[in-house]
Amino acid sequence: MAKLSKKRKAAEALVDRNEFYSLGDAMAKVKEANVTKFDASVDIHIRMGIDPRKADQALRGTVSLPHGTGKTKRVLVLCSADKEEEAREAGADYVGLDDMVAKIQDGWTDFDVVVATPNVMAAVGKIGRILGPRGLMPNPKTGTVTPNVGAAVSDVKGGKISFRVDKFGIVHSSVGRVSFSAEKLAENAKELIDTLVRMKPSTAKGTYMKTITVASTMSPGVKVNPKFN
Repeated sequence: MAKLSKKRKAAEALVDRNEFYSLGDAMAKVKEANVTKFDASVDIHIRMGIDPRKADQALRGTVSLPHGTGKTKRVLVLCSADKEEEAREAGADYVGLDDMVAKIQDGWTDFDVVVATPNVMAAVGKIGRILGPRGLMPNPKTGTVTPNVGAAVSDVKGGKISFRVDKFGIVHSSVGRVSFSAEKLAENAKELIDTLVRMKPSTAKGTYMKTITVASTMSPGVKVNPKFN
């Protein structure tokens, strides 16, 4: 096992691993225990009491974080020519179809979100094997397959993120950067948690949210009381 650096040991000492913090206090601890010199991402990890193998419990959706993520996302819009101007005016970084599909087939993936219109999904399907494993495949459930490309691009640029439960029943998501105030980080996290609460499947049994942990890229994990609200 690798030895912890002095800074990391000091950070670990700031967090009581046996204590469950309020959301606001947890975010303050994350900021206090951050040891990076860069503006690290702050992430939340929520272990859900669901079975993601069941179709009605495979949670997936979007949420608009009130304070954004602190990262400007590069948006690619795949659409027919009549929608290109709308996409560009909304702030899309890359717009096109055949030329973009060809670039992606050649290995280009320098973008964070892909938005596509329904009428071009056959062409998008050609690059599904590339986009899918990277979590970039457009999907109607996340609002990234839509004829309203302008609104979709504006949402992404304004802080709308997508999330999904993994095969272990955990939802992972960024909720901001360490430069954010603890209050803003807590408000972003609460927005995601509230969205998950509203999405609770009727077939889910037992404790719905088992554990909540927050951490920055290099900080120790801080436990949040799942019943904080």
